[in-house]
Amino acid sequence: MSTGYTRHRSDDHRCPEDHRRRLALTCGIGLMLGAGSALAQEGFCSATATALFRACRSEVKDDFFVAQARCINVSDDQGRRGCSGKARTARKKANKLCHRQRQGRRDACRSLGEGRYDPNFDPALFDDPRNPTNPNAFFPLRVGNRWEYRGGAETIIVKVLNETKAIDGVRCIVVRDQVFEDGDLIEDTDDWFATAKDGDVWYCGEETKGFAGDRPRLPELVSIDGSFKAGRDGDKPGIISRAAPVPGEVYLEEFSLGNAEDMAEVLSTTYRFGADPTLDEGVPRPLAERLCPGDCVVTKNLSLLEPGIIERKYYARGIGVFLEVKPDSEEVVQLTGCNFDDRCVNLPVP
Repeated sequence: MSTGYTRHRSDDHRCPEDHRRRLALTCGIGLMLGAGSALAQEGFCSATATALFRACRSEVKDDFFVAQARCINVSDDQGRRGCSGKARTARKKANKLCHRQRQGRRDACRSLGEGRYDPNFDPALFDDPRNPTNPNAFFPLRVGNRWEYRGGAETIIVKVLNETKAIDGVRCIVVRDQVFEDGDLIEDTDDWFATAKDGDVWYCGEETKGFAGDRPRLPELVSIDGSFKAGRDGDKPGIISRAAPVPGEVYLEEFSLGNAEDMAEVLSTTYRFGADPTLDEGVPRPLAERLCPGDCVVTKNLSLLEPGIIERKYYARGIGVFLEVKPDSEEVVQLTGCNFDDRCVNLPVP
């Protein structure tokens, strides 16, 4: 699940890459494809998909041999055979994922086009993040804003901090996104957003921390997967919210290859409950009727690292994300409170 302010759980769905390999990919896709022939045949977007597929397959091979090395050091014969069997099963599963990721990226290229992804991130295009001249109505980032969401056993608290961070020459506002499960902190993420003068909100990176342990109330840091920063190791910013979204528009929310690759498609800018049965699926009617008089935005969101998993996000004017629905699994995460809008008082409970 990810709130509109973004969090990731892609630990089991990504092909990890070491620093050297990521730099090689960034410095020249053509070098990895061999004399750039695939670039001429495929176009830049599809060639990127091919390069990432090859990187994924290489990582699967590396992971398999590391697993085998661990199995060699299991003294018990039965345990060692079981270990090797699990390693082979994991390799087979991971290779299938590589293929599915490649197909998903190629499908995305048909929507995004074959051009290079190289957005104009000129600092002159951006405002003071604490006081933008054209604030985004569907992604309000006023300092002190706070949202609370619930879904299953999880509670998510999102807060706009009175902190900024310089990223590639652009000042970004810091938004803290914390996830609690049965009261215990399991994820703590700082997201970095920049508001452009035209009102678009750009997503410039995140610092993620995943926690676990035998005693969750004294959590142990176990993961920083999904962290990225625009301008570092070839990572680039994306758009998290358009000021004037257009139905059918497709855009990248983040561009950290092999690590964080989310994209979105605008499905509606005039959503209200009852107008479209498909968009109503999983939507609590009392919540939608309170927040959506006919001007809510709905997007379809997916990660190119997790092919086949689709999520819909619902945005209310003046509030931001108030609902996330995964149609296939019927998982729902909904807003239960905010501290800056009277409509958030006594919201329906999941």
